[in-house]
Amino acid sequence: QVQLVESGGGLVQPGGSLRLSCAASGFAFSNYHMNWYRQAPGKARAFVAEIDVDGNTYYADSAKGRFTNSRNNVNRTTSLQMISLQAEDTALYYCQTFHASKFYWGRGTQVTVSS
Repeated sequence: QVQLVESGGGLVQPGGSLRLSCAASGFAFSNYHMNWYRQAPGKARAFVAEIDVDGNTYYADSAKGRFTNSRNNVNRTTSLQMISLQAEDTALYYCQTFHASKFYWGRGTQVTVSS
């Protein structure tokens, strides 16, 4: 079955960096767009970044210039490199894909930006 497992979250100071990863299994990874979403406390889940099958990337305005989305089809992973992190980036970050008419989500990895 489709599985998405995020990793790489943690506590970081404002201005710091983190690299999140999502390991995928159970589907033909290279044929699918992969997305990152995040949910901050008390807020709805929000789109962060997308990478399509050709490696083209799309970002929410809040992520442009600071986040870089990439994929490795051999390792079946997608990564989100985040720099210049701020308190408002604190959230649970999810990996997501759409496969066989269903949305699949990982369990998320927590990113906390605090001094």
